[in-house]
Amino acid sequence: MPTAPFHYRRRHRLTHERQFDAVYEAKCRKTAGPLTIFALPNGLAHARLGLSVGRKIGGAVVRNTVKRRLREAFRLNQEALAADDFGLDYIINVRTHTLLSRDEYAAHLLACADALQREWVKRGRRAASREESR
Repeated sequence: MPTAPFHYRRRHRLTHERQFDAVYEAKCRKTAGPLTIFALPNGLAHARLGLSVGRKIGGAVVRNTVKRRLREAFRLNQEALAADDFGLDYIINVRTHTLLSRDEYAAHLLACADALQREWVKRGRRAASREESR
């Protein structure tokens, strides 16, 4: 049975500086390979993506190639990136490295996303237990 096509639409993107600032201020990050990924629950049923690829990575062609591969990895793994009961906003910061394949970026992305989802579930349980003890 064919699956529905995955799209990468505007609603799947972080577009404003205040959205990026909110994710960074949550101080929840994980690192895998050349990727550092920050996350924050967004209250939506789907994940959203923001990219930060600096000039140290290389020229415009290299930076755009990295961004294209990361967006494609995100697009193809949308279901795995959405937590069971909440969506997350992800910001991917890329450190200097040799260019990887889309599948390698996807593996790093999924490893970090899984750890970040577990972290937010743990933070939610901690907040709930603090509320109960009051």
